[in-house]
Amino acid sequence: MDNGKKILFSIDLEEFDIPEEYGQQLPLEEKLRVSYPGMKSLQQLMASHKVKATIFTTAFWAQHYPAYIRELAMQHEIASHTFYHNSFKTEDLKSSRQVLSEISGQDVIGLRMPRMQYIYPDEILDAGYVYDSSLHPTWLPGRYNHFDRPRLLHNTGGLLQLPASVTPVLRIPIFWLALKNFPEWMYRALCRRILNHDGYIVFYVHPWEFTDLSAYQLPGIVKRIDGEHLLKRLERLLLYLGNLGDFIQHRALIDVLKK
Repeated sequence: MDNGKKILFSIDLEEFDIPEEYGQQLPLEEKLRVSYPGMKSLQQLMASHKVKATIFTTAFWAQHYPAYIRELAMQHEIASHTFYHNSFKTEDLKSSRQVLSEISGQDVIGLRMPRMQYIYPDEILDAGYVYDSSLHPTWLPGRYNHFDRPRLLHNTGGLLQLPASVTPVLRIPIFWLALKNFPEWMYRALCRRILNHDGYIVFYVHPWEFTDLSAYQLPGIVKRIDGEHLLKRLERLLLYLGNLGDFIQHRALIDVLKK
């Protein structure tokens, strides 16, 4: 389809540390392992429907699965989710980019911070990135309030910032929690509203969501729908969106809008 509308699907590939936010400590090996089968399921789903995605991965996870990252890089954009998911220092920006470039064979130009953490644009530019997709321009209780920030792609001091999509006016988010908790008809309607208004849509998931989360101490909104159930929901969404526009990677939209 070539109607000008673009769909940007991305994946935050990381250590599975969200149970630690709720008091459940996990061995390092388990935190690394949990994301792998979910990522394999997503990879197969994307291949079936010819979806090209951007995969924001931590360098730490990539160091433990280098051959698999190279395999993913053959079809998808590899971008940085910094070095570790549960800790950060400024030098991680450059080191994660270097490690991921070496492993993937790609020039890594994109960044998304874990938990959409804010980092000064000049620090991101100094580390060699072209764009940052860490802004969620809405209000998320207990996390952030970004109602005053731009919704669309914009330039901040030379850094291109590509926010996760929210609806115009009310700024209803369509991030991973919305995908699994909103009724499917409602989520689709929000996506269609954004596409029609903005011409593109940016949304993301985590591989660990597509595994069995029943053993973990997580809130119901996080694990209410998981594994195969969530994968089928995502498949229906990708089929729906594929009739509304074309799937492209983040760096492709940056290239188009820079012209």
